[in-house]
Amino acid sequence: MAETARYKELAAEVRAAARAGEYGADGRLPSEEQLAARYGVSRGTVRHALTLLRSEGVVTSRRGTRRVLLASPPLQSFAELMSFTRWARSLGETPGGRVVRQELRAAGPEEAAQLRLPEGSAVHWVLRLRTLADRPVMVERTAYPPLVGALVSRMPPDTVSVSEQLERDGVLLADADHTVDLVTADKEDAALLGGPVGQALLRERRRSTDPAGTPVEWSDDRYLPGTVAFTVHNSVASNALTRHRAEPHPEP
Repeated sequence: MAETARYKELAAEVRAAARAGEYGADGRLPSEEQLAARYGVSRGTVRHALTLLRSEGVVTSRRGTRRVLLASPPLQSFAELMSFTRWARSLGETPGGRVVRQELRAAGPEEAAQLRLPEGSAVHWVLRLRTLADRPVMVERTAYPPLVGALVSRMPPDTVSVSEQLERDGVLLADADHTVDLVTADKEDAALLGGPVGQALLRERRRSTDPAGTPVEWSDDRYLPGTVAFTVHNSVASNALTRHRAEPHPEP
């Protein structure tokens, strides 16, 4: 058990060292033997850590060459997708956000279905811009059922973590379903993210539920390319990843 935990810790330490520039401009890693001596672990632990980093797309290696750390966007696992803020902090980033617009409106067909409300029911809808180190990275459009929306409407517009504030108000997010695909930026996306209309954006749609299975939010999050990558772990014992044919999206 301790050995299993140690290789994950080692992987995190290698990532941190890379971000600090300890491996030089070319990002070439020391040998397995050197890494083992540096961190006081076995070579088996080093191999497991490097395998994990390679599976995440952080490290690459080819026959005859030493492993190299890739200049890749921050990785976010599906276990962390419940909170943009917690994910950002886990990477040592400074998350931010501001409400661009919010309104009480009638739920459309998709919002009603996802929140298990009658179509036309009132929902609290929020358009929020999310940032990392003050750089725009994601546009978030979220619909909340009335009771949750009432809590969200009272939060300051620059609240960094809505989910953490909801937890303090007694609303817990226990589970979430995610769909990730590509979508082209509309005029609003382009204006907020600083890119062109029609730019490909990575979209993550999420429905979060409380411990009783009651929907708490339905969100459409659109990330600038190169700002985030998603990872999914699956095994023969447990595989939560399913593939769906992407629905065509009309040009903006």
